[in-house]
Amino acid sequence: MIATSERCLTFSDEELLARAPQDMAYFQCLYDRYEARLLRYIHRLVWVAGEEAADILQDAFLKIWTNLHAYHPALKPSSWIYRIVHNEAISWLRKRRAYGRDQQTTWEASPEAQAMSECQPEGADQQQAIAGILALLHPNHREVLVLRFLEEMSYAEISDVLRLPEGTVATRINRAKAAFAQAAAKSNLSFTW
Repeated sequence: MIATSERCLTFSDEELLARAPQDMAYFQCLYDRYEARLLRYIHRLVWVAGEEAADILQDAFLKIWTNLHAYHPALKPSSWIYRIVHNEAISWLRKRRAYGRDQQTTWEASPEAQAMSECQPEGADQQQAIAGILALLHPNHREVLVLRFLEEMSYAEISDVLRLPEGTVATRINRAKAAFAQAAAKSNLSFTW
């Protein structure tokens, strides 16, 4: 198959995953379909920009490719893909934190602040404030808020991505909203969910 954007649109995610092992063009369709969303997700989850985010995404898609045989049709393809990208991003974050444990920087000089400034459109003061508050939250809180409100996933999809029961997802979202509200109040930002 010659991968064209029109041709890719005719296949569902499930069909692309099923056909990808036989023809790399189907996998390219899947990559093209998810690339922008997943880069945005990586930016929001671990606050990286540019080449680092692209590297994380590339590593994740290599894992997706090598694990195509492990995909179970009972899962929603997007949840399965997000799970692999999520794991890769968290692994990258852990490695970076372990490497820089003894280093201290100001917020303005941090990679998170630099990534936020690169990821946010001009004149997006409220978006930058929200992103700044998200960056301050515990990763468990940040990830559920990003998935629920920025990636607009259902509780069931978040449950699949994080491999948590839906009740735990609901609890984490409520706690994360409270933590976000508390951090927003400290920053004099009024925000309601």
